[in-house]
Parts: sequence; C-alpha cells; structure tokens
Amino acid sequence: MTEVFIYDHVRTPRGRGKKDGALHEVPSVRLAAKTLEAIRDRNGLDTGTVDDIIMGCVDPVMDAGAVIPKAAAFEAGYSTKAPGMQISRFCASGLDAVNFGAGKIAQGADDIVIAGGVESMSRVGLGMSGGAWFMDPSVNFPAYFMPQGVSADLIATKYGFSRTDVDAYAVESQMRAAQAWEKGWFDKSVIPVKDQNGLTILAKDEHMRPGTDMQALASLNPSFQMPGEMGGFEAVGIQAHPEIERINYVHHAGNSSGIVDGASVVLLGSKAGGESMGKKPRARIRAFANIGSDPALMLTGPVDVTEKLLKRSGMSLADIDLFELNEAFAAVVLRYMQAFDIDHDRINVNGGAIAMGHPLGATGAMILGTVLDELERRDLNTALVTLCIGAGMGTATVIERV
Repeated sequence: MTEVFIYDHVRTPRGRGKKDGALHEVPSVRLAAKTLEAIRDRNGLDTGTVDDIIMGCVDPVMDAGAVIPKAAAFEAGYSTKAPGMQISRFCASGLDAVNFGAGKIAQGADDIVIAGGVESMSRVGLGMSGGAWFMDPSVNFPAYFMPQGVSADLIATKYGFSRTDVDAYAVESQMRAAQAWEKGWFDKSVIPVKDQNGLTILAKDEHMRPGTDMQALASLNPSFQMPGEMGGFEAVGIQAHPEIERINYVHHAGNSSGIVDGASVVLLGSKAGGESMGKKPRARIRAFANIGSDPALMLTGPVDVTEKLLKRSGMSLADIDLFELNEAFAAVVLRYMQAFDIDHDRINVNGGAIAMGHPLGATGAMILGTVLDELERRDLNTALVTLCIGAGMGTATVIERV
C-alpha cells in the first residue's frame, strides 16, 4: 500500500449561519472556491496534476447542488483536467472525504487529491435535502429516529451528565477557542473570505461568545424538551433504552454546536505526488475507519469507531497524543472522555464547535487541520480525529507527523 501524506490544509472562518451572518452573501461554491484558490496559491500547485477534488456536503441542493467541488474548481480557475466529486456521511462528510482520497492514493489510483467540505447553512438550511431517515415511517421506526438534541439528552441521562456538567464543558470550549484566536494559533491555516473587490468579508470565526459564563448559560431553557415530550420522541428513546425512566433535558443553544457557514480543504498526496509538487509532507494518514452504532443514542459512534480503529491499527490510547472530537453536543465529548478515561487537557484543546460552530460538511477536514497545527505547535506526534454522525455512525482517522 502506498503511504498517504498530508501536505497542507486551509479553512475559511466560520460565519453565523443566519441571514445576518457575514458569509450569507457568499454561496457554497464560492466558499469552496476560496479554499481551492488558497491551497493552490500557497503551494504553487499545478492544478493539472490534481487527480481528484473530493468534498463533503450534507445538503447538496440549491446553491450547493450539482457536484459542487467541480463547480468550485471552475470558479477557482483550476485546470479542466481536475475532476470533482461530492459525498455525504452527514457530519463526518469532510473527514470521510479525506479518508476517501487517502484510500485512492493508498491503492495507487491517485497521487494528488484535494479533500474537504463545504456547507452554507445560512443559505441551504439544515435538512433541506430531505430523506427517508426522518420522513419515511418504514425507515424511522427501526432507526428509532428522533432529533439529535433529544439523543444528546438521552446520552446525558444514561451516562449521568448534569446540566452543570454540560454547561461547564461549554464554557471551557469558549475559553479555549478565544485563547487560540488571541494567541494566533489559527492564523496559519484560516484564510479570510474576501469579496470581488478584495475587501475582507470575514477573517475570524463569527459564532464565538468568549464572555460566556455559567450564569449566562443557566438562563437558557432546554432546547429539546418540547420535541421530546410533546413530539413523542422521549417515548422513542425510552423504548430503545427501557432502563431510562425519563429523559433529563440539559442541552440548549449554548452547549450545542453552532449553525455556521464555512469550507475547508486538505492537500493529500503520495510520496511521488509530493516530490512532483516540490513539497515536504507534514503528516501521514496512519489509519481510518467507519462504524454503525446505537441509532437511538445516535451520537456515541466516536466511542465505537475509536475502539475499532485502534484494534485494526494495532494501536492503543497511549499511542495518541491529542484527540479531536467534534462538539456536536457537550454530552458527546463528556461520554467519550468517560468511556476512555481521557483527561480534558488531551482533547479539543483549542475549543470546538460549541464555540466556533459546525458547518456540517466541512467540519471533519477543519478539525483534522486544527489538530495537525496543534501537534506541530506542541511538538507532539499523533492525533485521533473523530465525529459523531446522524442515524448512529462514527468516523475516525489517526494522523502522525513525519
């Protein structure tokens, strides 16, 4: 198998996923094109040598439809030889795009792949592409379908996380993200989004609320109690997990991931591909895996896929220096730390989606890049990146500096 290396990565800032968000005026294709332009320009990349462009997009409709990576390549001025493909595995789409590209390189099919993702949630709303999972009773009955927030509250109830626990985690995420921005730890990889006149639209993650404290979060009402109790989804959760008498609703907007716009890409290549670019690799893709998990708990897939990945790769938790787990909801990360007895100083060390937001299709590649930068900053070697996924799945990747 051919070794697969990471040569570079970039991302846009995350803009608030609302009509008054800074990136609302920028269509998905333009967000994706900005990252393609940046990865080309900063690496002097001959785009005629790019074997594929693979991007995750969870709702590939309207602005984001019609194979957005290829459309973005046209807008970015890439060679017409560069093909494009878009994929979706819900929230892990961006990381799976990287893994898919890595698999193609490992098999010898490609030498240079650009992989990542894009989502403009202010323009293409969550769930706009529809789907049988939540619309067809023949599917959602056996899937124990419920809103993800209800599943997050089910996790908190089952594993004993209180409102104080999840709020405290959220406050820490905000503090860590604010510190990382203040100290310039994201400057290396975040590219400003500019308009056609060259004026900067957004240069910094817009969703953050660095002044958040426990008192402010305590004033927020649970977001998922009404759909749980009035919509009947609590009964679905209890049917799947009869050991639970009732769900304790602890999640709200302040301890859940933010809805945002953004894009990211990672430059992957074989050794020969890197030599053709005149670039030295920053890390290698050591292993990756996917798994299906409990569909009612839905968001515990990172635990299951980590166990699978470590077993298949012959690694242990002690081999991992840093962990990066998408902060879909606070209880997701708390359960992961509980399951593996991981100290908080080894996971999401620069905050996460609770503070900065979760642009669905782009997040996986974003957090992979974030933890690579942090490995370099701390002079550490190995990181595990993972995300929970709708319908009960998990994706994980291990990277190692070279």
